[in-house]
Amino acid sequence: MLIVISQINGQVRGVYPVGMSATNSGVTPRSGFSYSNLLAIYSRKEFRGTRGEILAKGGQTVTMDLNSIVWVSVDEILGGARFSMSATLPVANNSLTSEIQGPISGGQGFADSYYQPFILGWEKDRVAFRAVYGFLAPTGRFNVNGSDNVGSGYWTHALSSGQTIYLTQNKRTTLSAFQMYEIHTKQEGTRIHPGQTMNLDYSVTQVIPLRTELGLQIGVAGYNQWQTTDKTGPTITPEQAAAHYRVNALGFAANLNMPARVSVGIKYFKEFGNRSTFQGYSFQLAGAISF
Repeated sequence: MLIVISQINGQVRGVYPVGMSATNSGVTPRSGFSYSNLLAIYSRKEFRGTRGEILAKGGQTVTMDLNSIVWVSVDEILGGARFSMSATLPVANNSLTSEIQGPISGGQGFADSYYQPFILGWEKDRVAFRAVYGFLAPTGRFNVNGSDNVGSGYWTHALSSGQTIYLTQNKRTTLSAFQMYEIHTKQEGTRIHPGQTMNLDYSVTQVIPLRTELGLQIGVAGYNQWQTTDKTGPTITPEQAAAHYRVNALGFAANLNMPARVSVGIKYFKEFGNRSTFQGYSFQLAGAISF
């Protein structure tokens, strides 16, 4: 489930909505179809330089509503793995303002869609893990000189993996981690090639049983995102190419698992020590149902 959250002329973030896979990262949904919805709000008030210094103040806000349909097979292959696929159709609203210049840009509408045609998930007694290939399709509106873009204007290939380790025999205490590597292509119209991106989500959680088939999972969560290669293009200066962004955040996560295959969850993250990007906080509200 991806959406671009960067500016046209200056890459300041990857396309993955950081933090969204911080809990239960290696767990595969039940066999059959399921639907999930994620409302993610990213609000940032400061633009940080290469040393973490504040270069400008204003506001960058991105609100995303991501609708995902997932299918999981019944049969097992390759040592007990279940095969699955998913498609995510997002709607986004974004804005960028400056304390000095006021509103700079903003747009809303259907954004870049994300597809995972290949997912393998294994579940063992004390560990669950997944291996995934996905791609981001530039289906959102993008114009080179536009100020209301909601798409990236380029394709992204994504290789990812999630792991959940059950630290106790009753599986109530868990350690989860999720890694994604973004491989970006050239942006249409600008010939800019964004730098590749590495993402890491993680959490340590505890399940508190409330009653039969009802449990509250709560714990500490965080995320990191960093640019691994230079961005290149005919309009990119050496300083822009060398300014790799870095994002760090810590917060909390809570999930309520209910009967009838329904779950809801919230996450809150506060960012710190960012480099060459905006810094702020993020809030996420999620819900899922299996059929």
